[in-house]
Amino acid sequence: MIRSRVGQLNSGCPDRFRLHAVLPFGHPGRFMTPTSRKSFRKPQIAILGSADPGSPAFDLAAQAGRFLAENGITLVSGCGSPATRVAAEHAVAAGGTVLSVIPEGSMPAADWPATVVVPCGMGDARNLIMALAGDACIVIGGRAGTISEVCLAWLHKRPLLPLVGAGGWSEGLPGNPPDERENSPILPWHDLAELRAQLRDLQLLAG
Repeated sequence: MIRSRVGQLNSGCPDRFRLHAVLPFGHPGRFMTPTSRKSFRKPQIAILGSADPGSPAFDLAAQAGRFLAENGITLVSGCGSPATRVAAEHAVAAGGTVLSVIPEGSMPAADWPATVVVPCGMGDARNLIMALAGDACIVIGGRAGTISEVCLAWLHKRPLLPLVGAGGWSEGLPGNPPDERENSPILPWHDLAELRAQLRDLQLLAG
């Protein structure tokens, strides 16, 4: 009966979202299998970069934040630049989950645009946490700090989704990867339609 019901629920689902037979309460293996743990976690996307308010890249950052929230994807943002902050603001406004990793050791003000805040107290070393906290990383514009995060994400095999066509450092990333190792895919996007398609290819977005 359990396996039959799971089969019905799995119909048409991508592999990463498939459910596996759930063991009854009291069974010793109920909460011990990797597959049962995996089904609880929503996809997480880190947003990296910077862009000036009013620029096309800034507007697309806002749109991306809302889009991720509306599709049930957790946004990871340091909220330290106008672009990453506006993405978080729009995600929160859309009712999404936003995890903000901040370099300070103290909690931010109550109006910080996040539903969960992690003050790491590590300064620039926080960049490693940002690079690792997403199943993939959206890159918008960017300067030296973004380059650091992108290189760390590349070393740890996180897919990169650079915005192109709106200026900034991310523009050149598809043709100039951090090194020659081909650690992870670099999937550029110009608009939300392309971002949706790339996330589907990574099996981070259903449908």
